[in-house]
Amino acid sequence: MATIFVHATAEIAPGAKIGDGTRIWQHCIVLDGAVLGKSVKLGHNVLVENGVRIGNRVTVKDNVSLYDGVTLEDDVFIGPGAIFTNVRNPRAFVNRKQEFSPTVVHLGATIGAGAVIICGVTIGEYALVGAGSVVIRDVPAHALVAGNPAHHIGWVSRAGHRLGPDLICPESRERYRESAEGLVIYER
Repeated sequence: MATIFVHATAEIAPGAKIGDGTRIWQHCIVLDGAVLGKSVKLGHNVLVENGVRIGNRVTVKDNVSLYDGVTLEDDVFIGPGAIFTNVRNPRAFVNRKQEFSPTVVHLGATIGAGAVIICGVTIGEYALVGAGSVVIRDVPAHALVAGNPAHHIGWVSRAGHRLGPDLICPESRERYRESAEGLVIYER
């Protein structure tokens, strides 16, 4: 039977829900109401606010803050130092908690180190956001985006390989086709 590991320096609020097999490392803070699925890995110095939902088998590397309104679906990878926001026009002297814009990172997507995800966007299934990118609009399924602002530069397979013009994964040999939502697998 798997157990939950929480480093002695981590702070977990009593109202947080933590799934079996989860590992929470040094100096993490998980607030009341946060939900972490099974086998989640939080690197050191990760903040998880109370309105955050994290699926199963998610990895969040060091120095990431997940603010209210962020949802990470199953098998998501968040690189070190990635930044999420939850208000588009923050002011210290104006309370805008009612204006939080939800951000969803769908199944199997990867956010590279130091990327900035502006609130209110959706990252599609198995998409890959390049390190240091600034995402200001939705990212389609399997899209590879990079830059500031992030723009579409290619496609990636479920295995994370950049796809050539034939849209065939060099590792899995899965074949893809373009759709309105991005890429979809049409042959395994």
